[in-house]
Amino acid sequence: MDTHSTATGNTDSSKPTPNRETFALLASESELQRFVEAWKAGRLPKSEWTHSAHVAMAAYFAFDHAADATFAIMKAGILHHNTSVGTPNTEDNGYHETLTRFWAGEIAAFVRTGRFTSRLETVRAAVKEFGGDRDRFRQFYSFDVVRDRRARREWVAPDCEPVKK
Repeated sequence: MDTHSTATGNTDSSKPTPNRETFALLASESELQRFVEAWKAGRLPKSEWTHSAHVAMAAYFAFDHAADATFAIMKAGILHHNTSVGTPNTEDNGYHETLTRFWAGEIAAFVRTGRFTSRLETVRAAVKEFGGDRDRFRQFYSFDVVRDRRARREWVAPDCEPVKK
């Protein structure tokens, strides 16, 4: 992971910088499309399926789909990707229903509030907003949602209101 924040344009050193693969997908419409097609086809290397890549894909689909449709596309895609790269989807590993639905909703709401003129602009803005904020969901849950088996297999609604900054 590239940690030199000024090399990537990230001036907030408190947020991790997305890796080089993420920046490649943000370089152009054709690079973004290449990334999406590789992900859909199950050819995206496991190492490239980062938090920022999850954000990028959710924004890509939220550009022209509602939150529920974005969630459904992401769920099917993540399950397929995990199977393709050998990540088991179990009670303790792989696909996470609550986090996928949470992020699909957050990103779809963000996309709806913006006036993005292209899919690439949308993806870039979402990655800038959420790519370094992988723990955002912790503001909304009073328990360890990542490790909670029920939350992994089914939607568990947030039980906290985030503190306004």
